[in-house]
Amino acid sequence: MEGAGTSRATRHRYDLATRRQLLAAGVPAGTITSRSRPGGPWQRLLPRVHLLQTGPPDRRQRALAAVMYAAEPTADPLTGDTAALTGGAALALLGVRDAPDTPADVLIRAPRRVAATGGVRPFPTTRWPRTIAVHGVPSTRPVRAAADFAARATDPDLIRSVLAHVVQAGWCHPRDLHAELRSARLLARPAVRAAAAELLVGVRSVAEGRAREALAAGDLPTPLWNARLHTPEGAFLASPDAYWPDEGVALEVDSVEYHFTRDAWQATLRRRLRLEAHGVLVVSVTPSMVRDAPAEVLAALRVLLALGGGARAARPTVVARGHVQLELPVAPQ
Repeated sequence: MEGAGTSRATRHRYDLATRRQLLAAGVPAGTITSRSRPGGPWQRLLPRVHLLQTGPPDRRQRALAAVMYAAEPTADPLTGDTAALTGGAALALLGVRDAPDTPADVLIRAPRRVAATGGVRPFPTTRWPRTIAVHGVPSTRPVRAAADFAARATDPDLIRSVLAHVVQAGWCHPRDLHAELRSARLLARPAVRAAAAELLVGVRSVAEGRAREALAAGDLPTPLWNARLHTPEGAFLASPDAYWPDEGVALEVDSVEYHFTRDAWQATLRRRLRLEAHGVLVVSVTPSMVRDAPAEVLAALRVLLALGGGARAARPTVVARGHVQLELPVAPQ
């Protein structure tokens, strides 16, 4: 029979239950089968995992279903002791931009094996991580999820973008990510090694990465990446993509994607005015300029760097500080 037992078994699982849980709640096997047929009130999302609603699952339900499928059948899947979401799916659940939520990579404890199915890729590991609950889904911490994503991704630009967004959003510190990538022996891969190196010096996006490559090719002085610029009194001014403190020159790589509205464009101009009012010389470019006309960008920077290094009438009145890591907003289990 179905009743309060079923409700208790699924209340904290977002309308999801394994076949074992339903049987333990007193639901007959025939009822599970009949209700999960096409057109029925339930859906069989994965082998042994049922969605107890008629509508399509959302991202959180798909992620939790993957963990429930991969978890040890006799264990509570919500503990994160036998299965945990990782990789792009875990990062997507955190809201990391560009992180793909499919396929769902799930860690399981080696030597246990679980077959891949329905967009779920279980991966045995001997390096079992600490887990956290993200929207109720047992997941690896962002630094491990980022490393597991990098281990399985093949597109260099996607690797660079996702890792940059993980750090940019404050989910982990660049040095912690570098250490995790080293522990996973991923730094031997050129795309991963390049992305990690960029993050260590402060690069936080694909566009900034390309700008760094262009600057390195142009033999310009090494700037600070994403430094936070303040007035001498401590008021925050801006965080330009690159900043040369000795010369007081800033490079802003402004994507149309984030500046196409009137308000966003005015905010960009006000940020530039604040910098210039404090003596900072600003070069503003778009990502396509860095990609298609790097020589022109370098030429403009050389002129301002030479000007900034000379006897300027007004020296910059700013103080540069490093990247500030955000607190992890989910509690460890």
